[in-house]
Amino acid sequence: MLKEIAARIKQGYRTAPFPSREMKMPERYLGLPIIDRKKCDGANCMKCVNSCPVSCITKTDKGVTIDLGICIFCGECARACSSGTISFSRNYAMSVNNRADLKLEGKTLKLAKALEDKSKAIFGRSLKLREVSAGGCNACEADTNVLNTLAWDLGRFGIQFVASPRHADGLLITGPVTKNMLLALKKTYDAVAEPKLVIVVGACAISGGIYKGHPETKNGVENMVPIDLYIPGCPPHPATILDGLLRLLGRIE
Repeated sequence: MLKEIAARIKQGYRTAPFPSREMKMPERYLGLPIIDRKKCDGANCMKCVNSCPVSCITKTDKGVTIDLGICIFCGECARACSSGTISFSRNYAMSVNNRADLKLEGKTLKLAKALEDKSKAIFGRSLKLREVSAGGCNACEADTNVLNTLAWDLGRFGIQFVASPRHADGLLITGPVTKNMLLALKKTYDAVAEPKLVIVVGACAISGGIYKGHPETKNGVENMVPIDLYIPGCPPHPATILDGLLRLLGRIE
């Protein structure tokens, strides 16, 4: 027993310091895109638009716009843009309250705000979520599961995933919502008692992602249920997911 105690002391504190200190992301991490419209070669240059595999980039006389709700963060647009109009930062904070706020036009994003006081009083100290994988590829689900590991320890914030919607305060939804999962999603949503929250994670859940327009999917959760938090990415980094959850609960601003 003494050996086990000594080994544990030697290991030290393993949980990430987030949110007391910002996470240091890897050099190859592609976070929040930065658009510098002043560098753009003009309306005739369509390199970034043509390079995007999911058509998340639009271009007008005013400049470039990236829809983060569709973006898969592949970086092709930045590589194709010879003028440096588009680049990717290591900023993992990208969650928003409204779908329209995911349309990035410059260097900043209107990040998620905390719940109103009444809702924060209910969910702020203890939030139980039922995760629904609505036809996802398991990438978003894997990064969500990572939050339960020692390095992240989601439970220290009072946030837990539960097995039944009847025990939940809300839903965390991933995947493009396939036809086979549509009824299951609706039944799960109805089984959660009011008041409840809905959090959508990943490009697929927000817009359909790489499956957008496929006849077997519903292009995400939009217009099915009220959504309180959008967390973009393909998949979102665990730091992005946790950052969004804590912003919604008013733990960070």
